Amino acid sequence: MTYTHQWLCQQIVEHSSIAIIFADREGKIRLWNAGAEAMFGFAAAEALGQSMDIIVPEKQRPRHWEGYYRVMETGVTKYGTDVLAVPALTKDGRRISIEFNVVLLRGDDGHVIGVAAMIQEVTARWERERATKARIAELEARLKQAGVSLEPTKVAAGKE
Repeated sequence: MTYTHQWLCQQIVEHSSIAIIFADREGKIRLWNAGAEAMFGFAAAEALGQSMDIIVPEKQRPRHWEGYYRVMETGVTKYGTDVLAVPALTKDGRRISIEFNVVLLRGDDGHVIGVAAMIQEVTARWERERATKARIAELEARLKQAGVSLEPTKVAAGKE
């Protein structure tokens, strides 16, 4: 069987467990794969044509749109290589933690026509890290209360 490049790309995007979303210059969702359906709970038919506000928490929307429109105008983003970690919303209103990278797509004239995001949910990891930090802070407070110094000790060179 011969596989075309287009067919392979379509299969990868459609069936990836990583959420892959494309939004146009106005922030309207134009692509929503199976991974996005599973992560956010919206079927593609529900998400396509909608504003990305369906997954952006209300409190984060002003900052999101400020950055989004700036990227649309300048064609520059650091999130093509750097990972952005933010909260997101699911269809049932749950807040989840996500991390994503983006790809800016350009028209024939070189102007940005929209942005594709590859998204992973990291809620469980974020909660574990938060619990670990809280536990460390609690233990440090107990040690400090017991009079134990948390400052690193200096060992004289050559002496053990």
